[in-house]
Amino acid sequence: MSGFTGTGSLLRLALRRDRIQIPVWLAAQAAVLGGSGSSIVGLYNTVEERESYATSTATSVVSVAFNGPTSGPSMGSIVTSETFLVSILLIAFMTTFMVVRHTRQNEETGRAEMVGAGAVGRYAMVTAALVLAVMTDVVFAGVSTLVLFGFELPAGGAVLYGVALCLAGITFAGVAAVTAQIAESARAANGLAAAFVGLSFLLRAVGDATGDVVRNGQYVESSWPSYLSPMGWAQQVRPFSDDRVVLLLPSVVLFGVLLYLTTVLAAHRDIGTGMMPVRPGPARAPRSLGSPLGLAWRLQRGSFLGWAIGLLVLGVSFGAVAKEVDAMVSGNEDLAEVIAQLGGTENLVKGYLSAILGIGVLIACGYVIQALLRMRSEEAGGMLEPVLATAVSRTRWLGAHVVCTLLGLIALVVLYGASLGFAYGLSSGDPGGETVTAIGAALVRLPAAMVIGALVVAVFGVLPRLAVPISWGVLAAAFLVMQLGAVLELPQVVLDLSPFTHVPNAPAAPVEALPLVVLTAAALAIGGTGLAVFRRRDLAM
Repeated sequence: MSGFTGTGSLLRLALRRDRIQIPVWLAAQAAVLGGSGSSIVGLYNTVEERESYATSTATSVVSVAFNGPTSGPSMGSIVTSETFLVSILLIAFMTTFMVVRHTRQNEETGRAEMVGAGAVGRYAMVTAALVLAVMTDVVFAGVSTLVLFGFELPAGGAVLYGVALCLAGITFAGVAAVTAQIAESARAANGLAAAFVGLSFLLRAVGDATGDVVRNGQYVESSWPSYLSPMGWAQQVRPFSDDRVVLLLPSVVLFGVLLYLTTVLAAHRDIGTGMMPVRPGPARAPRSLGSPLGLAWRLQRGSFLGWAIGLLVLGVSFGAVAKEVDAMVSGNEDLAEVIAQLGGTENLVKGYLSAILGIGVLIACGYVIQALLRMRSEEAGGMLEPVLATAVSRTRWLGAHVVCTLLGLIALVVLYGASLGFAYGLSSGDPGGETVTAIGAALVRLPAAMVIGALVVAVFGVLPRLAVPISWGVLAAAFLVMQLGAVLELPQVVLDLSPFTHVPNAPAAPVEALPLVVLTAAALAIGGTGLAVFRRRDLAM
């Protein structure tokens, strides 16, 4: 028996397990890229508007750091600048989660030991996971290329966009395969892989932000840190502009190195263990772990810290450029109209702040979903049964997770509003007043975020096996409605499906209490329904 015996059977099993999640990821990419691309084509339909965009973004450090380097005034370059980094992040997280789920998670739950009792080689499980990831990355890139074809962009650039995206995803698949060998648990493996993604983003952002503006002020030549990052390699290919095919090679080489390292690590460890030594815990647990609320906080504190840092950086970055909005949209009436529609006011700065606050709170809903889905992980991993075997009731256990998540959400919303308001206030001359105003405007959107959380609780109670794809799908749908609803002129009945449609556009508009009361009542009713069903259903693995 070779080390790869059984790979085909495990690949078919992995495909069956991911038969819902993979189409959701692909649909999300098609929706995000399609919606963003169509809005960009509509906003920059003249040469003057595209040149104004290239000039303004090339000189904006924040824009370059968060979107990537500007590559000129062509429509393809603008679409790439606005969408490519989001596409890379989507494929990176899709791929890393997939590889860890079919390797380290299988070992953590005991599935790998059962599978290993049959005629399965040592490398079969990780090989099946990597083959599935590569296949999915190819389809993901193919979907992206087809979407770009729909905008009548040059075919060569669209294909190169897809190829660079695919190789970036394959590289991160190799990273996840290595972290799955190193870490002791799936959560730790995902954390290490996410840290690598974050480091790649940081190196690329520093390199792009410190680059030189050349070619009539419409092109950013990134500095050396960008060339140390897999994200940077993909972006430096520059489809629709320079078409640097040679920069596809570093991703191929790195994947080969990671693949070799994976086989070496897999050959020198036992199933269920990692290469990193497990740090022994304290002899006595803190008293806080004796309560469901303390346990919920212990499980959520790591992810809370990560989301807090990310939102703090976003708040400061977006707030620092708020005063420059008028200059950035000068000469582009379509873009000014979009900001006015998103913010609900003709005052571009107030409209920008309103739109950015809504986006930030919606991003904070990602923490809500991740924290609440921890309940599903506890249930599926068999860790919930021992807890419920004690004096802890189902209501108390679920309520502890909900309360802890709600407190974390409030803290994140306040932090984001304070950082955005303070950064804007420093440039406008009133940091104290703008900070208070931004915090209040951010909290106005809290009931809408509570509805998103309540939907997660309801799905967990009613359809636990589909809780993950449905929950993230709800967030993706809300994001698309917020970002593209006004631009695409969607029917009002579609816009009303998002709870964020019903909150006042503070600080650009006066705050009315009735929508907030209705949204809060809806959140309580939806969450209560999920709790009622969870109390009566069987635990699902």
